[in-house]
Amino acid sequence: MRRALTPGTFDPITSGHLDVITRAAQLVDEVVVAVAASPKKQPLFSLEERAELVRQATSHLPNVRVEPFDELLVDFAARMEATVVVKGLRAITDFEYEFQMTALNYQLNQELETLFIMSPPQYMYLSSSIVREIASLHGDVNGFVPPCVKGALEAKFAE
Repeated sequence: MRRALTPGTFDPITSGHLDVITRAAQLVDEVVVAVAASPKKQPLFSLEERAELVRQATSHLPNVRVEPFDELLVDFAARMEATVVVKGLRAITDFEYEFQMTALNYQLNQELETLFIMSPPQYMYLSSSIVREIASLHGDVNGFVPPCVKGALEAKFAE
């Protein structure tokens, strides 16, 4: 079985993330969406909330499952028996960071491959931080996030 990881903080999952996950699911037998704890990023949503939102957003994809993690990606990949990490790329700045992470992961585990999926033009500008900012100012996030996330953002910023 070919199993891939699509890791991220997903705070929150966006339509761009969902595009990468969907496309990865067409390439392998199973995709594990690895929701990182990322406490240094001070996420808006808890790890459990983020994992649940990703579960809801990917529920239509039968070969996708969601797992939270708080360890080195290479260790999590080994535990999940994943052979490839799938990452989305939006711009040159993404590439520079992801290139560094790929090189580091390769040093830690030479058997773990990385596959990059380019974002389509409609998602090249989209990020979780932009979505959070729009939502915090009560802007319309339709099309930027799945409906379950829109509701969660509205509830979070109504507090």
